Amino acid sequence: MIPLYDNIHARSFPFVNWLLIVINVAIFLVEIALGVDAERFVTVLGVVPARLLANPGPDQIATLFTSMFLHGGWSHLLSNMLALYIFGDNVEDRMGGGRYLTFYLICGLIAALTHVLFNPDSPIPTIGASGAISGVLGAYLILYPTARVITLVPILFLPWLIEIPAVVYLGIWFLSQLLNGTLAIITGAQGFGGVAWWAHAGGFIAGILLVGLFIQRRNRRRVYADEYWPW
Repeated sequence: MIPLYDNIHARSFPFVNWLLIVINVAIFLVEIALGVDAERFVTVLGVVPARLLANPGPDQIATLFTSMFLHGGWSHLLSNMLALYIFGDNVEDRMGGGRYLTFYLICGLIAALTHVLFNPDSPIPTIGASGAISGVLGAYLILYPTARVITLVPILFLPWLIEIPAVVYLGIWFLSQLLNGTLAIITGAQGFGGVAWWAHAGGFIAGILLVGLFIQRRNRRRVYADEYWPW
């Protein structure tokens, strides 16, 4: 299932969400420009659980944050940015820019620590915005459970657009992370397929638990006729 858009209109322009998208894309372009040095760049700035636990100094702790802005390829980047684009604007709308950024980073941090917890001996760098974005998905589930997510679903090799309730779409997504994470433990293939399943689950749960602390309550809000109008 590939989400395309939702039916919730943001009431303010999501500056921080767009800033996060731009930063992620810009850093990925830097990775590409590095060529053969990109691997070392990722190794230095990615989270390496075994390295972090062996030497939890400031430089290694910093990788818990720097890793959120690195990606392993175009598909990795685009899938993450699509999810952030679809769900992030509405969450920022309810939190406000500053709180949303703090929330995003905290969820990413918890996601990275969850990955380290389940993979303490791993020498493999973990990168990607998925953990932080999972926190955004968890917040979206709490804030907009009745929203509709228009999703591209291949049925009998044909693409179909289906409206799926957010609670169903995100529930299926979360269960898939738990299932794959559990299978990885059972088979001993942690990080199977290059995906940090438990980081996703940790970020999602963090988003659900923390969203209430970051909601910005306003008595009056300006509402536009359409999303982002008149921007």
